[in-house]
Amino acid sequence: MPSATRTAPVPDPVRDSDSDSVPVVPAAPAKQPPAADRVYGHVKQGVLERRYEGGTLLTEGELAVAVGVSRTPVREALLRLEVEGLIRLYPKKGALVLPVSAQEIADVVETRQLVEAHAARKAVPAPPGLIERLEELLEQQKQQAAEGDFAAAAVSDRCFHAEIVRSGGNEILSRLYDQLRDRQLRMGVAVMHAHPDRIAKTLTEHEELLAALRAGDAEAAVALVHRHVSWFSNLARGELR
Repeated sequence: MPSATRTAPVPDPVRDSDSDSVPVVPAAPAKQPPAADRVYGHVKQGVLERRYEGGTLLTEGELAVAVGVSRTPVREALLRLEVEGLIRLYPKKGALVLPVSAQEIADVVETRQLVEAHAARKAVPAPPGLIERLEELLEQQKQQAAEGDFAAAAVSDRCFHAEIVRSGGNEILSRLYDQLRDRQLRMGVAVMHAHPDRIAKTLTEHEELLAALRAGDAEAAVALVHRHVSWFSNLARGELR
């Protein structure tokens, strides 16, 4: 009887290959942003989070060492920050971190009152997506406040209000409101550090505003916005530091 013909096994290029012969391509290192952008981000974050308090004098040499760059990109970054009103440059001395002025606080409060009251009225009836997002941000802010992360809580606070403004669908108002972002963050962190007991009140007012939007009560929502935002006027009167 003739023997059965054996079929040669089909080579498996994956299983049978010698792993040592497969070239390993190293991952490309992450590309860093330009040096001036790194300095800009470092200083701006420091100012907004109050690691660089108003009245602090920053020198080019110190910043160059802190970020690990030469002095040329430091100068470029500081020029950008001066245009934004966060610092003032003094030749051969450095950059002075500008404190938040009473006039700036008053201007921000007035602008917020106008934009946010209009947005709160327009947000009623509130779509489910807006309510869900506000609930998420409120829980996030509660957690951050409990952990003592005031900088993060201030960001969540700002996002809570920005979501209501954006829900109106007016791109011009949304962009105007976004221009207040840095000033709002800086003021918010200052308030939380100066008055940690205010955080609980802020969270309560956010809950009340959310409840008014859920209930479709536009007048209550507008009244809550006015009360919530006008508290910052205390800063302008010098009652908070």
